[in-house]
Amino acid sequence: MTQPASQSWWQRLSTSMKSLIIAVPAVLIIAALAISMSLASRPVPVPVPQTAAGVPETVAENSHVVDEVGDDAPTLVEFLDFECEACGALYPYIEDVREHYDGKINYVVRYFPLGGHFNSMNAAVAVEAAAQQGKFEEMFHEMLQSQADWGEKQTSEAPRFRGYAEKLGLDMAAYDAAIADPATEARVQEDLDAGTALGVTGTPTFFLDGKQLSLTTPDDLPDAIDASLAK
Repeated sequence: MTQPASQSWWQRLSTSMKSLIIAVPAVLIIAALAISMSLASRPVPVPVPQTAAGVPETVAENSHVVDEVGDDAPTLVEFLDFECEACGALYPYIEDVREHYDGKINYVVRYFPLGGHFNSMNAAVAVEAAAQQGKFEEMFHEMLQSQADWGEKQTSEAPRFRGYAEKLGLDMAAYDAAIADPATEARVQEDLDAGTALGVTGTPTFFLDGKQLSLTTPDDLPDAIDASLAK
């Protein structure tokens, strides 16, 4: 998708997208209150492997690479919680970024379900069960697009998530088996532990080429990607 060079990233966004992004700081504050208590009880995981240059590895061999261009392209990694309001609010913006840089960057999604969200682990396990049938991205979209329907509920939304799996045409016997298999949740926990070791304390958290990003304006992410592409 080609955009006029004279327009800034912010100018190219739709009015609705700008409204979403402006609302995100308030959402982050709310999310932070829940995060602070959930992290205190977590065990400290083993150190994260590092590259030859001493940069922590933010992508594991089994990470879900949604957009893959190649090792020479910038790699954007997002640690997210499917029940996190900030993740839901930023989802359309990140999709716009993905479209804008289609064919230019790698995009990797890693799980980081927060203890303060009742269904965050249920959602991550459901996505991982779908991933075992090659439907990670499809279930990823289902979760974030429907977050308003199930987020912040205090009862299990697993039946709803099973409905999403049926909608995607998954083998339901295999899906149910994956949900019941402790190894599926253990796979989610691998990402959670890796994120904690990398210093992730909330969601969404982004890393670009192994370095954690501090995003305070809509231009920060594209500016960082552009700088990486220019190297």
